[in-house]
Amino acid sequence: MKKEKINMPLYKLVKKVVFFATNNIHKFNEARAVLSEFNITVSMLRIKTSELQSDSLKEIAQNSAIEIYNKYGLPILVEDSGLFIESLNGFPGPYAAYVYKTIGNSGLIKLMLKKINRKAVFKSSFVFCYNEKRKPKLFEGEILGTIAIKQLVNQSFRGFGFDPIFQPKGGSKIFAEMAISEKNLISHRSIALRKFANWYSIRKHS
Repeated sequence: MKKEKINMPLYKLVKKVVFFATNNIHKFNEARAVLSEFNITVSMLRIKTSELQSDSLKEIAQNSAIEIYNKYGLPILVEDSGLFIESLNGFPGPYAAYVYKTIGNSGLIKLMLKKINRKAVFKSSFVFCYNEKRKPKLFEGEILGTIAIKQLVNQSFRGFGFDPIFQPKGGSKIFAEMAISEKNLISHRSIALRKFANWYSIRKHS
């Protein structure tokens, strides 16, 4: 299959740059902050893919990563993440983005009315595809927490998505009250990214 060229100045630096395929600037900023700790250059790649309908975060991410790599031949990093609420049988899970767009944080708060068990877990699956002859690499992270009684709507709001209603276990703040640097110390996304960065740094210098 002939790979398409992508019109961007960084294309010639492909061997020195990791491309993060996402349309979410907030996710990209978090990823860039983590990867910069390892001197890894990352560029945002806004590309839509035919997202796989699956209950598995890793399968969704892997399908998108392979599709993009096969089309452009770029060292591509793709993430799929989900919020799994225990009392809702894991809902919204991998459908978190769709649920956020349709009912939002206020909708989830309503679903949680009168729920005593407010336990939840944020999960992240990153897949890195860089060689058509090698299997894509998977890096996962998760963080336990609870769903807040009400969402944060005041001026201290900093997060995105479900950040205004998720409080990490053992913490006094919800995600939306944290600066990127603070959230990146504990988040599901940063855990997965550090696993990737450690692997990538070893591979790059081997």
